[in-house]
Amino acid sequence: MELVASRSGTRPGRLTMPAISSVFTIRRVAKLLGEDEDWLHEISNVMPEDGACWIYDVDDDGILAFTPEGINNLRELIETHRENAARPAPQPPGP
Repeated sequence: MELVASRSGTRPGRLTMPAISSVFTIRRVAKLLGEDEDWLHEISNVMPEDGACWIYDVDDDGILAFTPEGINNLRELIETHRENAARPAPQPPGP
């Protein structure tokens, strides 16, 4: 993000952000990462909105998609889930 100086046709002090040039469907990301699509959908529910979006077609069916940054966020989330799954479950205190 940057603060743009006043130029013709722009307002001074206006924030600009790079435009998203591509997104990848969850099906494509699952194939790319070698992961189960349903599992990725499940774990992505806790992902921040940055990098994930819904794409809707004319019949109002939506599909989850990710920007390249979103794919990187998803990779980190996968790693976290795997690390947590590898930890032994806490044992209840004894009598």
